[in-house]
Amino acid sequence: MTGGDVFYLGSYTTGNGGTGEGITAARRDPDTGALSPLGVVAKTDAPSFLAHHPALPAVYAVSEVSDGAVSAWAVEPDGALRPLGSRPTGGAHPCHLAAVSGVGPGEREERGEAEPRSEAEPRSRERKMMQLVVANYGSGSVAVHPLDGDGAVGERADLVEHRGHGPNRERQERAHAHMVSPDPDGRHVRVVDLGADAIYRYALDGGRLRAAAPQLRTRPGTGPRHIARGPDGWLYVAGELDATVTAFRPDPDGGELVEAARVASTGHEGLTYPSEIAVDPTGSHLYVANRGPDTIAVFALTDGHPRYVTEVATGGRWPRHFALYDGFLYVANERSHAVVTFQVAPSTGIPVATGAVLEVPSPTCVLPPIRR
Repeated sequence: MTGGDVFYLGSYTTGNGGTGEGITAARRDPDTGALSPLGVVAKTDAPSFLAHHPALPAVYAVSEVSDGAVSAWAVEPDGALRPLGSRPTGGAHPCHLAAVSGVGPGEREERGEAEPRSEAEPRSRERKMMQLVVANYGSGSVAVHPLDGDGAVGERADLVEHRGHGPNRERQERAHAHMVSPDPDGRHVRVVDLGADAIYRYALDGGRLRAAAPQLRTRPGTGPRHIARGPDGWLYVAGELDATVTAFRPDPDGGELVEAARVASTGHEGLTYPSEIAVDPTGSHLYVANRGPDTIAVFALTDGHPRYVTEVATGGRWPRHFALYDGFLYVANERSHAVVTFQVAPSTGIPVATGAVLEVPSPTCVLPPIRR
């Protein structure tokens, strides 16, 4: 293996119905966008979602099994992964994670409880503490693990269990945490809960999660799965259970986000289960993967409001995840065992298949290189 534009691909393994062996690496051709296989670089159980450390060459993966765990690897110069250990998450079937900075425990110790920070005081005095926040889908809980200076995962520092359910008796019988999305300030995270029809917001304080406003409730039965953020502060929710996209506009005074629009995630008839959702870097287009019709739906964003443009077949079955990178879109078609490459037309924002297909068993996540 040589260095370069290396992607990492998560998968389902035999423990949860897949055929993958762990994390696969692929090298990207910067001219064509095509991915070429580099083989399995980490054999691990059900690494269904992956994430980068924002500052260190390290990669993290959930292990989406009943006794959930997270694992860390250092990224070597040639793209190989060196194990940094794993930790139990305290919950079942973790399905998403993110590395987030927050206020470290020394911040209040240095200032003292009698010296609260004024709004005028710069935040630069606060000590940052990198943490891995994990969504445990099966148990509806959120775990926090500290990360050390090498990027290794420490023992769990906090575990918050969500309460609540929705009207869908099969899928919303209890809380099901599904995604962790860091706020741009680096001090807060939003956790999307499919079972509770809720999007919680937490402050990260000394390795602990503290409830913070504004919280969001979606319409009953939405089953929020993932969210995407626009550069203008708008937030877009993919509803897995009702096949919708809900747009929330930011409150200029910092209060609750307000629902501004709600549209179908697809123009196709029949059962549809949206998975990934993303806004392009310019904030002009929104993309949604739809399992069932197996499409990527394209929406134009005008003043934050999504307008349906078209849908493009993913070239496979059950698009569980996709990633936008450098003018290309990469779709993980889980049930047809392939990652398909599209080039995004600059003038229209519509993905166009390039013909490049990477065969990989049960792909569930596409992790492009991080831009540092």
